[in-house]
Amino acid sequence: MIRKPLRPLALVLEARAAGQNPKDIERENIRARQEQARDASRSRAESRLLVLLLTFLSLFGLVAFQMGVLALSDASEPTSSYSGPSIVAQRGNIVDREGRILATNIDTYSLYATPQDMVDPEMAAKGLVEIFPELEEQDLLRWFTGKRKFLWVKKKLSPEQKQAVQDLGEPGLKFGPRELRLYPNGSLAAHVLGGASFGREDVAAAEVVGVAGVEKTFDDFLRDPARAGEPLQLTIDLSIQSAVERVLQGGMTLMNAKGAAAILMDVNTGEIVSLVSLPDFDPNERPPLPTSGSPTDSPLFNRAVQGVYELGSTFKIFAAAQAIDLGLVTPDTMIDIRGPLKWGKFRITDFKNYGNELSVYDIIKKSSNIGTARLALQIGAERQQDFLRALGFDEKTSVEMVEAKGGKPKWPSDWQDISTITVSYGHGISVTPMHLAAGYATLANGGYRVTPTLLKQDYPQRGPRVISPETSRQVREMLRAVVKEGTATFGDVEGYAVGGKTGTADKAKENGGGYYEDRVISTFASVFPAYDPKYVLIVTMDEPELATEIEPKRTAGWTAVPIAAEIITRVAPLLGLRPEIEPKPQTGVTGASN
Repeated sequence: MIRKPLRPLALVLEARAAGQNPKDIERENIRARQEQARDASRSRAESRLLVLLLTFLSLFGLVAFQMGVLALSDASEPTSSYSGPSIVAQRGNIVDREGRILATNIDTYSLYATPQDMVDPEMAAKGLVEIFPELEEQDLLRWFTGKRKFLWVKKKLSPEQKQAVQDLGEPGLKFGPRELRLYPNGSLAAHVLGGASFGREDVAAAEVVGVAGVEKTFDDFLRDPARAGEPLQLTIDLSIQSAVERVLQGGMTLMNAKGAAAILMDVNTGEIVSLVSLPDFDPNERPPLPTSGSPTDSPLFNRAVQGVYELGSTFKIFAAAQAIDLGLVTPDTMIDIRGPLKWGKFRITDFKNYGNELSVYDIIKKSSNIGTARLALQIGAERQQDFLRALGFDEKTSVEMVEAKGGKPKWPSDWQDISTITVSYGHGISVTPMHLAAGYATLANGGYRVTPTLLKQDYPQRGPRVISPETSRQVREMLRAVVKEGTATFGDVEGYAVGGKTGTADKAKENGGGYYEDRVISTFASVFPAYDPKYVLIVTMDEPELATEIEPKRTAGWTAVPIAAEIITRVAPLLGLRPEIEPKPQTGVTGASN
């Protein structure tokens, strides 16, 4: 920078020539330089004041905006910061086939304590016990006065409980937000839904994870943030499920049964419209797993998909269907049933004396063990096993519940001829009621294998063909005869042409030491309407005993059959099935010729 001199020589010479004092020139230049400096300083100060003013205005505007936002937002508890991985608490709803809620979420709170912040630990302990009687006052007081800095008191609170704790006025008792899984229908469809519990959690959030049933099977789907708001839709119908549970519960009480199960399935799609296992539980308060005794005695045990039973004479229709489909017999073929049928040290007998021979049709209608055994011997062990495999009786069902993994069928370890005989009438082989439902659906729908499912299907399943359509038609006629004239006459429902087969099997001892003499598993496997089947219904009773004046009745015809009939009476209208007049067999009358 070049500074202008205070006494320029040219001006000094000019001043001297004019007789002026050169020092006046210097003073004037000093004054002008000072004024210029003052002007520059003033300009800088004004700029700084303007910037400072704008800054203060911006800050005050931001504060005012934030205060407005807080004033308009809902009040909430302050949350502590958490540096760990985020917890995804949101979980999708579960709905039935009509979109009605089966499982959803509600906002609630957990209760925790920070003893170092407590004012009166003794009062807090006493007050909490009054609100939560299950807590121990001495334990709480010991924790509140000890060295612990943090402890959970309750993982979930009702709004009333939260208010009661707040009324204690203890600053060391604090609340953390929670999303709680709620089952608004209580125990309805409990074994299907299973239940949920808390997984990872902190004071600000907790993840809800499935622990059983479809909640666990579809846990990833329900917790997927990308599917927020998308419910899991099941095939279960809430109204029908309620009706089936009510009837089955009443029947179980009437028959003095230890347990019961019922499955209602669409024969074409495999959709499970209702699945009931009794006794059941409330998934809102899911009981703990049993630590002693038999797991089958727990209400958590799902008899429909976990219970592996010998299902008795319900298997006879499979032997008849295979023999017909192989061309070995027709429904009218006469079979020698003279008994007892001796095979080595074993003696096979019938419940009654049915004479010397019966047609295949009547073998199923009257439920002849000897007749079914002779059909099985014609089929042979290898072909019999292939047929049962084709029905899926050698593997676990793929129904979407984790409990189904425990329902693996039990086959004879050494499949000899006697095994071929006993398996034909449902002894020596154990499957779940779900296996039986799928098997009957396959026989009834024209012969296509059916896979049970809890997810809605848009079209009928067309699995591998197991039997021909003609064999399927003949099977349906035999099943209808069982209800009209055979062992299941109590199962007839006017207008719906029920067909089915009874099964009563001695209950096997759990330790593998033979069978109980006075305990049975009674089952009725039914299809309706029999001439154009839409649904299959399986009803299984564990240790039923109907008290009568003469002797207790345990067979399926007296126990499972009337319960199934009542279920069909209740649910058929709900399924949209209209009562119809049963078609009569053709008489063979022809028109007169001209």
